[in-house]
Amino acid sequence: MHTFDVISLVVHHGYLVVALFVFGEAIGLPVPASLALVAGGAASASHVLRAPEALLFAISAMLAGDVILYVLGSYTGWALLGFLCKVSVNPETCIMRSAESFYKRGRAALLIAKFIPGVNTMAPPLAGSMKMPFWQFFGLDIVGVSLYVLAYGTIGYVFRDFIAAITRGFRTAGHVVGIVVIVAAIVFTAYRIWIYRKNRVFRVVPRVQVAELAKKLQSEDAKSVLLVDVRSHGYYDSGATRMKDSIRIEPNNLAVEIGKLPKDKDIYLYCT
Repeated sequence: MHTFDVISLVVHHGYLVVALFVFGEAIGLPVPASLALVAGGAASASHVLRAPEALLFAISAMLAGDVILYVLGSYTGWALLGFLCKVSVNPETCIMRSAESFYKRGRAALLIAKFIPGVNTMAPPLAGSMKMPFWQFFGLDIVGVSLYVLAYGTIGYVFRDFIAAITRGFRTAGHVVGIVVIVAAIVFTAYRIWIYRKNRVFRVVPRVQVAELAKKLQSEDAKSVLLVDVRSHGYYDSGATRMKDSIRIEPNNLAVEIGKLPKDKDIYLYCT
């Protein structure tokens, strides 16, 4: 969507458009909330909108989206995260990278999550799946959302004249921009198809039936078997019971953990 289109929508439909855009981004839709916030800031500087109301609508809408994902995450666990990562070439990698970023920064991740592509939508359901207390999540999230809305809204407010010049440019060369967008979409689609075909072999995970493994563990080959617990943070409890004789490795730190595994054994991984 062009910058001109977003600004026109904000000017003609006001607070509702800003709220819908930021809510859409909060729940994972591919909509340019940052552009809507910049447009809202510029409209406020031009006295088309009132800044306090624009901020209130934007913050409330984004909080509503985050709370919905938090609640869904608390009930569905990583199933929701897998759904949100469907646009990724490798959904599991998408989840693990988001979780790694979340855990490295701890609770503070919610303060900056909105500024990090890929983590902005994942942080609320991650917090829910990790059983973070709701009011702790809400308090941190409202600060993070406010920072995000204020940052982009202020950019639009301060650079109103510059945005107006860009808008005039889009009016003049709208057809050229349209062609560029179409070409970019075609190139992006072709790239994703190529990546998908290149990595499709990794989508099939070899599995073994429980009975087959149990039989092997009771045979003379048992000494050549190593069981590895690879449950992720959200499902692993250091005090919980693991399979007998299994070892634990951290899936968010595979570069280091893989080096600990022996090369002379058949390795079987298990998660949830």
